[in-house]
Amino acid sequence: MSLFALDVRRSPLGRVNPVTKLGATLVVTLTLLLSIDPVSAGITLAASLVLLPFSRLPVRALWLRTWPILIAALIGGAATVLYGRPSGQVHAEWGLIRITDGSIDLAAAIVLRVLAIAIPSVVLFATTDPTDLADGLAQLLRLPARFVLGALAGLRLVGLLVTDWRELAMARRARGVADEHRIRRFFGQAFALFVLSIRRGTKLATAMEARGFGADGVRTWARPSRLGWRDAVLAVLAVAVAAASVAGAVLAGSWTFVFAL
Repeated sequence: MSLFALDVRRSPLGRVNPVTKLGATLVVTLTLLLSIDPVSAGITLAASLVLLPFSRLPVRALWLRTWPILIAALIGGAATVLYGRPSGQVHAEWGLIRITDGSIDLAAAIVLRVLAIAIPSVVLFATTDPTDLADGLAQLLRLPARFVLGALAGLRLVGLLVTDWRELAMARRARGVADEHRIRRFFGQAFALFVLSIRRGTKLATAMEARGFGADGVRTWARPSRLGWRDAVLAVLAVAVAAASVAGAVLAGSWTFVFAL
């Protein structure tokens, strides 16, 4: 079993409609995108960390999903400290590098902003079954069934791509062509995976057409997608967190509207 395979039904968030989780993520994200300040991002991040235990995600699974984001946020923050917009007191200066109060504040805001946007998104979608998401998009948001089912089929093949990559690597190593020239080997293996994915996608499209997935008319769904009290709770929490982050930043005087920069 893959390290990324989870029983989403065991989590309270797994019983929330994926459309509600998508809407909650958009509310929090769009609010944070309106301003670059550490207060609003810090409030959202703190609220996310407080609510994180209720997702019941294993620590290892959460770490595997978030460590690239954490590293990217730290790299972005370090670059902003060294080369960000200079303002206030200058702490260090060497060539193009200039560390000032403004660059430090901006770096803190960027790091917190990235984490505050990424962590709730990762947690919400880690507890989402792709089939439930497709049902919600088609039944509640009325998106075209062909688009939704095609996207679902493609998403289901992502795990197979990882398996194919490993099998290609082992096959090349067994033939003795994977011991040197790593860069050339990578591009050759990537091209082989690309060809394999096209072949599999073509076969899948033919099979779906043969089963009537591309037919016109009203489609029926095996599992109805409905909204319940859990969806209302998550929606209220998302709006409350977004409102608290904006209010906190305004009261602290750090709210910086992005279009006013």
